[in-house]
Amino acid sequence: MNIIVCIKQVPDTSDIKWTENNTIQREGLESVMNPYDAYALDAALLIKKNLSNVTVTAISMGPKQAEKVLKRALALGADKAVLLSDKKFSGADTYATAKTISAAIKTMNEPYDLILCGQFAVDGDTAQTGPSIASFLDMPQVTFAKEIIDFKKDYLTVKRVTSEGCETVKVKLPAAVCMIKGENDPSRATINGVIKANKATILMKGLDDITLSADDVGLKGSPTYVSKAFRAKTRVVDCDFVDNAETLAEIIWTCGGNDE
Repeated sequence: MNIIVCIKQVPDTSDIKWTENNTIQREGLESVMNPYDAYALDAALLIKKNLSNVTVTAISMGPKQAEKVLKRALALGADKAVLLSDKKFSGADTYATAKTISAAIKTMNEPYDLILCGQFAVDGDTAQTGPSIASFLDMPQVTFAKEIIDFKKDYLTVKRVTSEGCETVKVKLPAAVCMIKGENDPSRATINGVIKANKATILMKGLDDITLSADDVGLKGSPTYVSKAFRAKTRVVDCDFVDNAETLAEIIWTCGGNDE
């Protein structure tokens, strides 16, 4: 089984800078692995641990510094890493990003059985890239997945969260699964894993290596753009603390509540 895990490097939110196109300036910023992608990687490594002949490939799109999060993926147990890095990729929205990643996946030598993504990215929170990749690759998808509870060579059983609770679904492979926070914290790298990752070679791919034109990627290939970006203002509100239910009920009643 060949598993591809899409990993995004996200900037340290304490030092965000913006470009003239109102996109985050990623060059020079400290980058970390998107937390939801860490859960996706954990799900892939669990399958690898329990099935034979499983290869996990981590793929990311970004500047050269994104090698850092791919090295972490290798240290945690991924077998290969691919970085899509080209100045023409910069400024991409979720549509162009998904299109670029999908095109790169199609160029890989081995057929893929499963694509795992984080449901959200903490720097954008759109939840669109994973489902868009599934759409470009014309494969079934499971979103808001909390846990992969069973895995075979031809299908997965997935527990996903809905607005009404949880449901269990079975999906035929190849498929895409978008992960949210699971019950357990993501794994930590071992010393041997870090040593192995530092010696590993990350495959670099640019626009010339995928079957797209310059008009398909980056800012040119993005049908949407950020018209304005700003930090939300915080508002401090005075509050009273109560130490018993009777006092709270009285306050609610005074403010127009009722005993229901």
